[in-house]
Amino acid sequence: MKRSFYIPLLLVTFLFYGMAFAQLSEDKTAQINSLFLDWNRPNHPGGAIAVMLGDKTVFSKAYGLASLEYLVPNSPGTQFNVASVSKQFSALGIVLLHLQGKLSVDDTIDRYIDGLPDLGQKITIRHMLHHTSGLRSLHALFALAGWRGDDAKTNADLDRIIVDQQELNFDPGAEYLYCNTGYMFLANIIEKVTGKSFVDYMREDVFIPLGMENTYVEDQYNRVVPNNATSYIPTVDGFERAVEYWGYVGSGNMHTTTDNLLGYLKNFYDPLPGWEKAFELMLTLDPLNDGSPNQYAFGVNVDELFGEKRITHGGAIGGFRSNVAVFPEKALSIVVLTNFSSASPASKVSKIAEVILEPSHSPAPKSLKRVSKAKMQSYAGLYWDDVTLQEQKIEVNGDTLLLIGGSPKFIPMDTDRFEAIDPENKTVLTFDGNTMTLQRNSGAPLVFKKYSPVALDPKNAEEYVGTYYAPEIQTAYTLHFSDGQLYAHHIRHGKLELHQKQKDLFEGNYPLSVLKFIRDDTGTIKGMRASNGRARNLWFKKTE
Repeated sequence: MKRSFYIPLLLVTFLFYGMAFAQLSEDKTAQINSLFLDWNRPNHPGGAIAVMLGDKTVFSKAYGLASLEYLVPNSPGTQFNVASVSKQFSALGIVLLHLQGKLSVDDTIDRYIDGLPDLGQKITIRHMLHHTSGLRSLHALFALAGWRGDDAKTNADLDRIIVDQQELNFDPGAEYLYCNTGYMFLANIIEKVTGKSFVDYMREDVFIPLGMENTYVEDQYNRVVPNNATSYIPTVDGFERAVEYWGYVGSGNMHTTTDNLLGYLKNFYDPLPGWEKAFELMLTLDPLNDGSPNQYAFGVNVDELFGEKRITHGGAIGGFRSNVAVFPEKALSIVVLTNFSSASPASKVSKIAEVILEPSHSPAPKSLKRVSKAKMQSYAGLYWDDVTLQEQKIEVNGDTLLLIGGSPKFIPMDTDRFEAIDPENKTVLTFDGNTMTLQRNSGAPLVFKKYSPVALDPKNAEEYVGTYYAPEIQTAYTLHFSDGQLYAHHIRHGKLELHQKQKDLFEGNYPLSVLKFIRDDTGTIKGMRASNGRARNLWFKKTE
């Protein structure tokens, strides 16, 4: 067999990095440490941080308390629930089976998922890996069905609710929309193919072979396991316990340490023998159906920061927050794990990367176009995308546009074209009359139409009143009108206010974030479609 010479060259490169960055300078160490000093306040949770360059851990430190109740400090060996950082490990489990010929990522999932209804489209494992399956995500779906945040949720619960699903959010491959359902189904597939529980498979076939001895998948959220941090949510008076009521696997609930994660992340630039192909496949990027790019690979995002290729993912569950990033061309890995919800680990990771990488040059200044005040003001207002069911609000601040709730500031590159001020943000806004097109770093362009909100006319309010039933989730909401306000009522969610935005279009309190009423040929309302982000257009038939 002909041997390639690129592997020895890479090994030489990584040895260079290991020697060149055997330690950080005192100044850089101090800069990184300063990012976390506020985590060391009395009676305050914190986290653990670790940085690897080449094959050397150059920074490893813990801050704050793992337990406020017992004043136990965090340590570099403390285990944290890393939430959605877990997804790349589920993806890796699938990749291993693909390489072993036990399945193909291009298999349709109906081969492996028992009880899956006919959704009118063929969904592949690849779609689920990329978050392009169109499946409704379980949290959004469960919330519409009446589940609250403190209800336990398991894979078995998803299996029960999926059998009644009749529609998708969109055609498979048409969009990227983050979906926990797809990754929970990866666990089903692994169990079907291997005959092992997902927990055992991950331990025996992924964690132990990768040297992750202090890592496990937790399928019982109330189980007591030593050396785990407790998570917290800030309050006006301090902190309160945050319980992770999610007992499911595949999309989250992996517990691990910074050291275990560093050893794993190193495989993206210096894989263990026999793992080379697996980590190469993890970085698979496939375009959407229309050819638009999608930067979500197999369980990881692949993008750039400071002009360097980055492999990254974050996670959130209860009060735990996590973020990991690998800069493979710099042989740099960063892990930030925290046990309180306001810790912002993603921004901390970026700041650590900036300290270490020392971006040597600023982007060339953009050539701005002067736009008249009247023209700028014409862009202000509300915009609606009837495909993704999103609203965007544009405000004007001097020579910039503000996208409220999204990317903060945009500057004019032409009369009708605006780019984000932040050079790392590739979002572009273009305007054509009352149409705004939003192009993100990846994904198909989103097209929004400008509109003026309308107020609910009490004379017409009664036609919305009634009971609406969704067979896909076996749940009903009752709408009623009183004191000039339209409400929806659910036995578990109570009273939810609804506010009219457009004709037959209302926004409401979660989980009824968007309601679109549907009329028959005579103009009579026959039902409504409810959406809340990751679940779209769920059909509710008006029964009375």
